[in-house]
Amino acid sequence: MTTSEALNTLTVTGLACVRGEREVFRDLSFRVGAGEMLTLVGPNGSGKSSLLRQIAGLLDITAGEILVEGSRDDLSVADLALYAGHLDAVKSPLSVIENLGFWAQFYGVPSEKIAAALEIFGLGHLGHLPAGVLSAGQKRRLGLARLALIDRPLWLLDEPTVSLDTASIAALVDLMQGHLQQGGAIVAATHVDLGLDGVRPLDMGHHGRGEHG
Repeated sequence: MTTSEALNTLTVTGLACVRGEREVFRDLSFRVGAGEMLTLVGPNGSGKSSLLRQIAGLLDITAGEILVEGSRDDLSVADLALYAGHLDAVKSPLSVIENLGFWAQFYGVPSEKIAAALEIFGLGHLGHLPAGVLSAGQKRRLGLARLALIDRPLWLLDEPTVSLDTASIAALVDLMQGHLQQGGAIVAATHVDLGLDGVRPLDMGHHGRGEHG
């Protein structure tokens, strides 16, 4: 499966989310096509993280539906999505290389791609170190290196620039731009203007009422 052939459109219709008996949002509808990015904005508690987790299949849907159209009808949204949440998905006892090796094996990616993924975020020289000794920024970069390692057409990013320095943000932006140019799609919660072209905002502060795009 390649990025460009797997995803045409992600369609969210009438989506609702309830957590702990509190309605987080309702009547949320939008579309994201190949080569497009939707930025989730809004105050804390408006449901940005919950929406990303619902799309990733990690949180139950209270109402509505999430559908994906593409060249392969046998693939679900979860099959097409790569989720990078608040946690960095880093195992402290494992080395930097072993951490990416775990994900390479899990997703069936050749181990030869690991070195290049680490270099994108300037971690190649730290490959032998246990991940537990890394700084917060280095752990964040290691978690994001999965984006360069795993070929999934839909990226779900929750505040990806947290703990990153200017150079690392630039590397992330380059990676995101390349993903979009190859026909991938991105849904991201971020308070940072990344300067990417063709980005549409979705204000979660309105609780998703109405149609967006």
